[in-house]
Amino acid sequence: MRRRQGGASASTKRVRMTFTTGEANILGATLPAPTARRQFSFAWLGVMPFLLFALLFLILPTMKIVVGSFQSNEGGFTLANIANLFQPSILAAYWISIKISVASALLGCFVGFLIAWAMVLGGLPGWLRSPILTFSGVASNFAGIPLAFAFLATFGRLGLVTLILRDWFDINIYGLGFNLLSFGGLTLTYLFFQIPLTVLIITPALDGMRREWREAASMLGATGFQYWRIVALPILWPSLLGTFALLFANSFGAVATAYALTGSSLSIVPILLFAQIRGDVLQDPHLGYALAFGMIVITGIANFIYIWLRARSERWVK
Repeated sequence: MRRRQGGASASTKRVRMTFTTGEANILGATLPAPTARRQFSFAWLGVMPFLLFALLFLILPTMKIVVGSFQSNEGGFTLANIANLFQPSILAAYWISIKISVASALLGCFVGFLIAWAMVLGGLPGWLRSPILTFSGVASNFAGIPLAFAFLATFGRLGLVTLILRDWFDINIYGLGFNLLSFGGLTLTYLFFQIPLTVLIITPALDGMRREWREAASMLGATGFQYWRIVALPILWPSLLGTFALLFANSFGAVATAYALTGSSLSIVPILLFAQIRGDVLQDPHLGYALAFGMIVITGIANFIYIWLRARSERWVK
């Protein structure tokens, strides 16, 4: 009986295999294989303006800067422009720019984080969130000549705040050593767009902090300080470091605000670059390309750090 059942089972399998193969051959004979056709997607038309803008105003100018950095005035290849970046005056300009960028990024991160924390977790009224985010979105893009004029009209020697402090409170900020056309003045000006940018970046990270984490820490006996030191800050640390890197790159590459505010009184890289490309005395376009190439390298490293840390923070929140 067992052998018969086994034989029947084997024959049944052969029949099924034969039927399946035949069915496949029939289907293969009657139904031709569908040919893959690539259809043009009109969605690309919506992306074309962005791609064209990026090509004309980002990719091609960057390539021109990179190529010009390694060209001589006669058009040949040279490394003299890169070697000239190590002159004491140029290194000093880079160092001042780095210090201003670090100072504005640190202060921007600190103040912006406090504002975002007060708005999300600090118990501020909910109706304040929308005005703060709206103002942050506008102020983070307010730069250049209008920003320089606004600070000159506010904190200049005859600015509104300067006159109010002098006439009403008998406080002469310029007599105390303040100077808008200096390291501290330019750092203060940069904070106008650095702080709102921090608010826009940190607010989603704070929104991702789950209430269950705070409740679990409280149930285990952790204080508020211990919760922030052990749980919250380690989770937010990649976002904070990434924000610092982005703010550093943002201020390091700012040109119009610094030039409109300080002119040539403060030797930073953007002003020195402008003097080399457009100036009448120090004109050396290829050295200016090399200066711009150095700025691209520094800001590129900062942006890469920001993107990498931002990805890590998003994985933590998820």
